Amino acid sequence: MLDKIIIANRGEIALRVLRACRELGIKTVAVHSTADANLKHVLLADESVCIGPAVSTQSYLNMPSIIAAAELTDAAAIHPGYGFLSENADFAERVEQSGFIFIGPKSETIRMMGDKVSAIKVMKQHGVPCVPGSGEPLGLDPDENLRVARDIGYPVIIKASGGGGGRGMRVVHNQAALLHAINVTRSEALAAFGNDQIYMEKFLEKPRHIEFQILADHHGNVIHLGERDCSMQRRHQKIIEEAPAPGITDAQRAQMGERVVEACRAVGYRSAGTLEFLYENGEFYFIEMNTRIQVEHPVTEIVTGIDLVKAQLMIAAGEKLPWTQDDIVLRGHALECRINAEDPKTFMPSPGPVRLWHAPGGPGIRVDSHLYSGYSVPPHYDSLIAKLISYGDNRQEAIARMRNALSEMVVEGIKNNGPLHQEILAHAAFERGGLDIHYLERRLGLK
Repeated sequence: MLDKIIIANRGEIALRVLRACRELGIKTVAVHSTADANLKHVLLADESVCIGPAVSTQSYLNMPSIIAAAELTDAAAIHPGYGFLSENADFAERVEQSGFIFIGPKSETIRMMGDKVSAIKVMKQHGVPCVPGSGEPLGLDPDENLRVARDIGYPVIIKASGGGGGRGMRVVHNQAALLHAINVTRSEALAAFGNDQIYMEKFLEKPRHIEFQILADHHGNVIHLGERDCSMQRRHQKIIEEAPAPGITDAQRAQMGERVVEACRAVGYRSAGTLEFLYENGEFYFIEMNTRIQVEHPVTEIVTGIDLVKAQLMIAAGEKLPWTQDDIVLRGHALECRINAEDPKTFMPSPGPVRLWHAPGGPGIRVDSHLYSGYSVPPHYDSLIAKLISYGDNRQEAIARMRNALSEMVVEGIKNNGPLHQEILAHAAFERGGLDIHYLERRLGLK
């Protein structure tokens, strides 16, 4: 097992990694910005190194500083968490070239799967269904682009090949708007991702967002841990996730699970990863792969009983997966609500000091959070401050327990979106399950 690792992230995921390391007897080094000296995991880590000022480009995105911290502390590996540099192939390559272990896939795999056009090609080659689309980056010939759109059929969606997090997308409903949308999306893609490649897909009107979790080791062993439903979204940002997905049958799960396992084995994938799909009219369509741990990984952990972060660490250390596919059994139901420091109506960020934090509890409740009373939420980073996870023998019990947890949670001093979650869980439509990705925005009057 690895003896010491750098935790190259912040907030709840950094604390989550630290806890997994402690269980495995691994020493930890917390790297942090000047704004994060009082983060919980920084205070708990065996060592800490300040890697730069508050602005993330000079700290959490500063590759030389993170690698220097690993050299300074004689660490063996670097865990990137999610966000920041977690899916940056150049960073993974530099970590490897510097003699450290990158806790994630190989850099060439990240590069291949991080580019959406490349990932779609790979999945098609291995029998994974994809959304009808251009199949290639769009060129500069306007007539050719108009022809591609006609062949696909309106509405279409223009996407940045290197995009993510819901950015770099534009829906086009008719031919008159197509060329302008292509030009704008291309410019935005270059500015946001340093890559102006864009592609076109059929825009599905009312799909669900369903993703499959996989684990793969260095020895060719790959398993899937079932699926999650992440359809409750606002502006392509997930708000509530659950496992298993309502309405997905055992036969569908087995069929799609087998396909994603075969594809990941074929590309030599290793570590934890997630394949994301749109699901409409009983059909799955691959859209992208996340080559890292997901924010919503706890719901899969709860229904499978497998610690995904510990699995990442074991795989990085070269160990074989201790499970076969037959060992994976989904039990019960789990929900996760993302608690953000933001106004629940306007969604404006709400940084500042937390006067009082009380985490809910009770049967079937898990809270992943770095908050504590007296901590000050900085304005420089993502607004996620906590994840509430509930578990029940069935979906109804998980929902009931989540309602209790939300009513018990106390966050004073800053605003949070807890009231929005309470409202969503009160919707009869949510209780029935199986909602599409546009439901919440329609409900909130944003579409």
